[in-house]
Amino acid sequence: MKKIYLMFLCLIVLFSCKNDDRIEGVKVESSTVNFDINAVPYAKLSTYSFFTGELKNLTPSRKVLPYEPASSLFTDYALKKRFIWMPDGVKATYDGDSKALNFPVGTVLIKSFYYNTIQPNNTTKILETRLMIRKSSGWIFAEYLWNDDQTEANLVTGTDFASGSSKNITFKKENNDIINEDYRIPSESECYACHKLDNKPVPIGVKPQNLNTNYNYPGLIKNQLQKLVDEGYLVSYPANIVSTVNYRDTSKPVDIRLRSYLDINCAHCHQQNARCDYRAIRLSFSQTTNLTNMGVCVMADEPLGPSLEKIITPGNHNKSVMNFRLNSTDESKRMPLLGRTIVHDEGVELLKQWINSLNQTCP
Repeated sequence: MKKIYLMFLCLIVLFSCKNDDRIEGVKVESSTVNFDINAVPYAKLSTYSFFTGELKNLTPSRKVLPYEPASSLFTDYALKKRFIWMPDGVKATYDGDSKALNFPVGTVLIKSFYYNTIQPNNTTKILETRLMIRKSSGWIFAEYLWNDDQTEANLVTGTDFASGSSKNITFKKENNDIINEDYRIPSESECYACHKLDNKPVPIGVKPQNLNTNYNYPGLIKNQLQKLVDEGYLVSYPANIVSTVNYRDTSKPVDIRLRSYLDINCAHCHQQNARCDYRAIRLSFSQTTNLTNMGVCVMADEPLGPSLEKIITPGNHNKSVMNFRLNSTDESKRMPLLGRTIVHDEGVELLKQWINSLNQTCP
């Protein structure tokens, strides 16, 4: 009888281990992502179960992989947390250093925008989470706005939000300047304007040249492309990728830093078959070894006066149209046109240093 009782206890233990989503009859939060490609985008961000615990902590569920490009797109000093999720049984493939990875159907790219110095108490606030979802017909956008309680983010894509919106915030910069701004939350058409290539929506930052850097994952530091391979998300990648750098890294040459900055902030529009195809410059990292592509001694498409005719006037940032546009907040003159409403001081300073370092003489 005692032997039967012990066997019964073992069966109970075994059964409870296999059903690890329940503890003492109480269902615990699953780490499995909820994704039905025919039903997405869901009305609420929480429905996907991309994150475990409190939603606002953005703690990724199993197989939701964080990533960070070498240089980050400037969005009015917003901080970002980025993740990739892919369904079982599929992998991305390498398609070139400067081309986004070729992601399979079902892939979701997740990017949340937040500030951790919201005034008056330096609090953290997430404003939006953007998803790009790869369907069989191509990529779609899903924009989620967070509530003030930071408990949920609700889908606004496809609603009366078509023209986008703004949210007034006050935050502190790294230099302790206090900034009050109307943070712009883009409409679907504005997302498409920057993410358009060959008249199709495409991702921007997930290129091998941007991901061929180390990331501090929980418990280890590893190359991001290798991590994708290890997680079964990427078939392989070459060892000789020509990679961008962190534009903040002052140990790197100023020209490499600027080229990396322009690539992540400007190249998606200033390339062939993209939004600014008609412009005179090409700003992809792979193309800016040619100074003409960067606008050096090139007449601007729209000169701004006798002292602002060339995109880059070597040795003189005050006579360079690119410098003027990066310094402007006027929607008719600023560049980039979308994604910012205030001036990126660090980006402007980097451009200024590079221009003033040039000693060419224009014909």
